[in-house]
Amino acid sequence: MSERNVRLRLVWGKDHYDDVIRALRDARVSIWISTASLKDVHVEASVGTRARARGRFASLMEELGDLAGRGVEVRILHAGPPSRPLRARLQASSKARTTELRRCIRVHMKMIAIDGRLLYLGSANFTGAGLGAKSEGKRNFEAGILTSDDVLLDRMQGEFDSIWSGAACKSCRLRGECPKPLDTPSLPPHAVRGVGGRNSGVNLPSGAAVPSEQPASAGAGYRRTESAAPAKAAAASRSRGAARAGRRGT
Repeated sequence: MSERNVRLRLVWGKDHYDDVIRALRDARVSIWISTASLKDVHVEASVGTRARARGRFASLMEELGDLAGRGVEVRILHAGPPSRPLRARLQASSKARTTELRRCIRVHMKMIAIDGRLLYLGSANFTGAGLGAKSEGKRNFEAGILTSDDVLLDRMQGEFDSIWSGAACKSCRLRGECPKPLDTPSLPPHAVRGVGGRNSGVNLPSGAAVPSEQPASAGAGYRRTESAAPAKAAAASRSRGAARAGRRGT
């Protein structure tokens, strides 16, 4: 990639909670997350709820499940197996299981792409100390950037989708160490959705409902592909086009 000037904003410490989490909650089309470590992140309950008035906290995975239930495409690419508390939540909560999880042991990038319009790159994993509601004395020292740059969004979403779809597996030299390569034919629905099987590290309780398998191709969040929700993606694309035209006219 050639050198060029890019507009971006530094994200430091608690900015991860104040800015990145807020952007996640405002997603309308898609959320693509890449993380090395995957834990049950807790956040303050949403503003305006009884739980917030009582000072309670909520699981971010549950909130992502709510968004997925409203049609937002939620994909989480992770390296290590989910933490024990998160596995328990995925086993117990049908809402949390509506998110899609896939595992690749080589993933170390920390990335969040929201609606194909906002990109976070930095050091924070999907953990409480990285993104959650931790006090200043317990929060990790994390740093990253936020940008709406089209070129960076296209590049990073393309790299994410290459891993997610299994295209990157072809040249992988750690295939023998992988629990279940993502290009495996007829990947079981549990593994695709991240709620069971060797690929996810999560075992479903007997009789639990399993969401249907999704195609491996790029989804709603990727700028250059067709969306599973065409009307929403088209609207988002028009909004991005208008924003780009506005920037050119200034």
